[in-house]
Amino acid sequence: MPSLTRSILARAALCASLSLVIASCNPPDDGVADPESARRAYLGLDRAVDRALGLGFDGYNAASNANIPEQMAAGELSGTMVVGGKVDQGASDNKEMDLQVTLTDYSDGPVEDMFDIVYDGGPALLDLSLRDLPAGTVTGNFSGEFAMTGALAGMVALDLDITGETEEAPDGAIRRKAGTIHVTGTATSDYGVFAIDVAL
Repeated sequence: MPSLTRSILARAALCASLSLVIASCNPPDDGVADPESARRAYLGLDRAVDRALGLGFDGYNAASNANIPEQMAAGELSGTMVVGGKVDQGASDNKEMDLQVTLTDYSDGPVEDMFDIVYDGGPALLDLSLRDLPAGTVTGNFSGEFAMTGALAGMVALDLDITGETEEAPDGAIRRKAGTIHVTGTATSDYGVFAIDVAL
């Protein structure tokens, strides 16, 4: 083979290999690749935390012991959430919840009116301590891995700490008090570990 042809082929092979390296190093436009996309990855699940808490209380009210019967609800836009686990029994105004949350094609609709994210995964762990109910405090941790499609795509592992206050809703349910919730932690994807710090 003439040396010129060998040289052209060698350069073509080098360019191809460099293209693969460059492509593998560059994050996708729709993946969790920076703190802002990590924040959106959490916000897409923010209403799901409220729903999981509500299902946990539904299970608590239906339970004959600490193990709650599985509860299911639909996402606001699509899919389902299933919650099981354990909750404290008794009349105390302090409660511990150790919940498992599974999502299937789950979406509560657009995040910040622009970013529609669909989640599959679980069981994620939602551990909550509620004190001095109904107008008290909540602390907890939410951790799990989810596959995302839509405005964000790919796998993301969330490890989040939640603090805030609770209040009694008009229907008697316990809910998070708006403006008091602080969520911190990390979102981990193939492109790194990104901090989440959200006030709600």
